[in-house]
Amino acid sequence: MRLPYLPSTDLPLILAPMAGISEAPFRRICRQFGADVLMTEFLSAEAIRRGIRKTLEGCEFDEVERPIGIQIYGADVEAMARAAAIVTEAYEPEFIDINFGCPVKKVVQRNGGSGCLRDLDLVDRIIRAVVAATHLPVTVKTRSGWSEEARDPVLIALRMQDAGAKAFTLHPRTRTQMFSGKANWDEIARVAEALEIPVIGNGDVTSGADILAMQEHTGCAAIMVGRGSFGNPWIFREGRAMLQGAEPPQRPDAEERFAAALEHARLALLLQGDHRKTVIEFRKHLGWYSKGLPGASQLREDLFRVESMVEAEGVFRGYLESRIVGLGIGD
Repeated sequence: MRLPYLPSTDLPLILAPMAGISEAPFRRICRQFGADVLMTEFLSAEAIRRGIRKTLEGCEFDEVERPIGIQIYGADVEAMARAAAIVTEAYEPEFIDINFGCPVKKVVQRNGGSGCLRDLDLVDRIIRAVVAATHLPVTVKTRSGWSEEARDPVLIALRMQDAGAKAFTLHPRTRTQMFSGKANWDEIARVAEALEIPVIGNGDVTSGADILAMQEHTGCAAIMVGRGSFGNPWIFREGRAMLQGAEPPQRPDAEERFAAALEHARLALLLQGDHRKTVIEFRKHLGWYSKGLPGASQLREDLFRVESMVEAEGVFRGYLESRIVGLGIGD
């Protein structure tokens, strides 16, 4: 089943909307490694309506990032509709996505994200208002319910489809689960069978093998990758190879990882400003790129202290040289 914003019928791989992560530099790196669709961080509808500059900057993207969706959240129907109209006119993404899934306390306290799942009538009104405010396809991302007692992803999905959603993304955990336990892929399969619109699977996808397994298990129309992409943008090319029945590319060695990290860092400095704040905020990415390497604990400790990207490059170089010496290469 084809997504409304993509001409291709191949199974698209989508970068999830994640606060503090799905910014332009990371989006572009993921695109380089095969992400078919990009999404912005989730953005407050109220802040968009009020013209808060930092939030509006989150709506910005370059043409090379298309196709891209802008995700908005909020519990005020009027604010959500107005935000959708502003996004449509000022930024013209391929689609607008509504976040009904974020479990973070500060979002839920305002009834945003998965907080809306406590009132499905409100969810219905929000979707209808956003659909009426834009000519763009409106999609939704949600969880299986607010709690185990209210867990009913098929009912939630059908209501959102009836309200006008053109695609439905399910992270099959409840809000009260947060990220604990295991994502129930059976629920994605049940929703995919029940809906007429495309269903996108999300949750516990950390490798190319997981991408293939989710598609085979659920029959979903697309797969959204979230935390599994942290320091791992090549998950998209691995997944694509496996979906096509090809041998997946060899996992990148330390040198290749560091090259990707430094390219990501270069984009961060270019797009977010060459100053200390960019470096400090980028340290988390440096740590993720080093995950799983021999001596990763010490490497991360060194990276979390860097004050410039030049310093980070020096740490990487020192690590590679120490590994060469340790292996007795070049003695």
